[in-house]
Amino acid sequence: MMSMTFGISSSVTLLFDFWDVHGPAGMVLSVFVVLLLTVFYELLKVWRVWLGRSCNLAQPQSPYSAPLPYRTDSSSVLESSPSESSLTPMASHPPDLNTRNSLLLHGIQTLLHMLQVSLGYMLMLCVMSYNTWIFLGVIVGSVLGYFISFPLLGQI
Repeated sequence: MMSMTFGISSSVTLLFDFWDVHGPAGMVLSVFVVLLLTVFYELLKVWRVWLGRSCNLAQPQSPYSAPLPYRTDSSSVLESSPSESSLTPMASHPPDLNTRNSLLLHGIQTLLHMLQVSLGYMLMLCVMSYNTWIFLGVIVGSVLGYFISFPLLGQI
């Protein structure tokens, strides 16, 4: 059974059977790979926030979001109120460019979210190897990724 306490050793199996580390050189290389994956994870978070901002700017405004004019006479109130038939479009129009761009950005953001969640779980499993060096690689990669990527949000 695997030990459930952190240990300092140069032999560990990470994520897959073929990623079996034996020796200090393999451990240094594995820590470096895990560190780079963690930096990439942090960059994905910033990229998704940037795309979210782009999506919000590209959202078309709904024509039904404006308030209806207020009238005081009772006969014109019924004429100016929206009914079910007046809210449905008369003819179908092809989606405009803003809608297509918004859907494309949303699709890209969804794929990036899937990649970010998968990478996050893989990094969690690396930490769950209970190897101190791998754990430190994830921590240092997270700090380095945050240090590099989040100041870029202010410039975007």
